[in-house]
Amino acid sequence: MSDPQVANEIARDTSHEQPQYVVRFGSLRTLGVMNSRQSYRYGDEVVARTDRGTEIGTVLCEATPVAFEAMEEPTKGRIIRRISKDDRSQRERMESGGAKDMAVCQRCVDALKLSMELVDTERLLGGERFIVYFLADGRIDFRQLVRDLAKEFQTRIEMRQIGVRDEAKLLADYGDCGQPICCANFLSKMPPVSMKMAKLQKATLDPSKISGRCGRLKCCLRYEYDTYEAIAKELPSPGSHVLTREGNVKVVAQDLLAGQLTVKTEDNRRIIISSEDVLQVVSEQQASTKHKSEQKNKSESRKE
Repeated sequence: MSDPQVANEIARDTSHEQPQYVVRFGSLRTLGVMNSRQSYRYGDEVVARTDRGTEIGTVLCEATPVAFEAMEEPTKGRIIRRISKDDRSQRERMESGGAKDMAVCQRCVDALKLSMELVDTERLLGGERFIVYFLADGRIDFRQLVRDLAKEFQTRIEMRQIGVRDEAKLLADYGDCGQPICCANFLSKMPPVSMKMAKLQKATLDPSKISGRCGRLKCCLRYEYDTYEAIAKELPSPGSHVLTREGNVKVVAQDLLAGQLTVKTEDNRRIIISSEDVLQVVSEQQASTKHKSEQKNKSESRKE
């Protein structure tokens, strides 16, 4: 999250003359806080001056303290104007020439025999720079490549090494759910996701079903994990011994959303009970610790 002090500065700036907006721009959907001389609404396309140059962006919302704190290290910039017909035409020309740009870059890479995989290229509206996105296992010495590309495109060249998640963000369109992929739609940072999250939510552990377009675990496994974890802490964990009206039973599994437990009775029956039926919890670990303490006391008694 952003520094609260910086958020307060944003709030003070917003309360003065110029309004500020959160604008999404660039192939990687970067978020920036932009000053403006006029009002805009959600979805308005604008031409903005960012730290990279002049480019087209989309207004998302006003840069309120709440919106600012939800972002991580947003860039700053200035909205110049609404997008015009000429701007749209230029964007279409740049997009239509993308395949040709990739071919030129690939030719230069092959000529230098560099161990890198080109993913995408990006031109800015103002022509200030040409960005090349690529994958590589380690560090690449691309100084000669930059010089060759600068001759080809007659502008500043920026080489951007990315990961497989960013590759999906650049190239993928829809996920298995039928919706646009999250990283390209609204995520500004990729949340860490682990197999533990899938197990807690009782998701299938089939890699082909819980992996996203990037080949990694789906980001959406992170969204409800905190809620599942909070519920899991309120229920006796598997392996615990609990006391119910039916007697002392052992917890085998949890149904977090239903608030139910699968337990094993003393006569080896498996039944499902509500968490409200639990009268007392005696953890297996505590019982084990108590047993070890008793064994230690007996051993010391024998020595005496």
